[in-house]
Amino acid sequence: MTAIDKIQLGKNGPMVSKLGLGCLRMSQNFTDPVNSDDESISTISEALDCGINFLNTGDFYGSGASELLIGKAIKGRRDDAFISVKFGSIMYNKRFIELDFRPAAIKNFINYSLVRLGIDTIDLYQPCRLDGNIVPIEDVIGTVADLIQEGKVRYLGVSQVTPEQLRIAHEIYPVSALEVGYSLADRQIEDKLLPVADELGIGVVAFAVTSERLLTGNMKAPLADDDYRRNFSRFQGDNFLKNLEKVEMLKDLAQKKGYTPAQLAIAWVNAQGDHIMPLVSMGNKSRLAENIEAMHIKFDPDEMESLHQHFSQGAIIGNTFLHL
Repeated sequence: MTAIDKIQLGKNGPMVSKLGLGCLRMSQNFTDPVNSDDESISTISEALDCGINFLNTGDFYGSGASELLIGKAIKGRRDDAFISVKFGSIMYNKRFIELDFRPAAIKNFINYSLVRLGIDTIDLYQPCRLDGNIVPIEDVIGTVADLIQEGKVRYLGVSQVTPEQLRIAHEIYPVSALEVGYSLADRQIEDKLLPVADELGIGVVAFAVTSERLLTGNMKAPLADDDYRRNFSRFQGDNFLKNLEKVEMLKDLAQKKGYTPAQLAIAWVNAQGDHIMPLVSMGNKSRLAENIEAMHIKFDPDEMESLHQHFSQGAIIGNTFLHL
């Protein structure tokens, strides 16, 4: 299995793997069956063995189940892992209720996370959103900065923010990483948000690189009645049919190059910059080899231009929860 490159996460941040492991679907898999805990732990362990050290989770993923799995997987090898944790989303019976960014709540959240993970310090800690109408951004970022001073956190991250929010947060305390949805199907952040991150020297952790599996080439209409994606206009009616037609181009290119459409989707995100990390959810270790291989796929100028034109902003119709 080929080696994974390292990148610096932010101007003054740590060195981490260029490919990140998303741990959401190990514990909270929407309408899909969840793999066994043993398989999830084995996947994390093998990812670490392969040099993928960036493990991404949230304290609300499976009501803490994801953190517990990571804690078991890294026991005895803490130094091999860089752990990123999101906070602030309040869930009940796997449904979102509200956001909670009160300083007291954040201090409560992190203590529970540290216990579940079995560690003393979280490497990257970040609010899952920022909304100054709920709690002032200064209070949210300031609380994480206090936790860094206390030694409970190493670096500050933010997730799904606007360009203005990113600037405000970075002024309060240096932001090392921006976690945000980014793919061939979701390119709206290229106009304003990515340039701000680049200007400020902030690393980008790109999730949903296959756009909720739309870019895998495996989806068919209609979706099952209980499929969570039916809630998003991208996967509804004519929108969905037209979007599936757009993906045919990616399937054709993948066939010509001898890869899968999902691998090309990962490779495209990887090719957008040395400071951009594709974050790929993997609940099964059998997918590790193909995702690592995707990090070494190259596009010639004509292929890249064709992809950019075919998947220009707005080419994929409708939104998902990734829309900003």
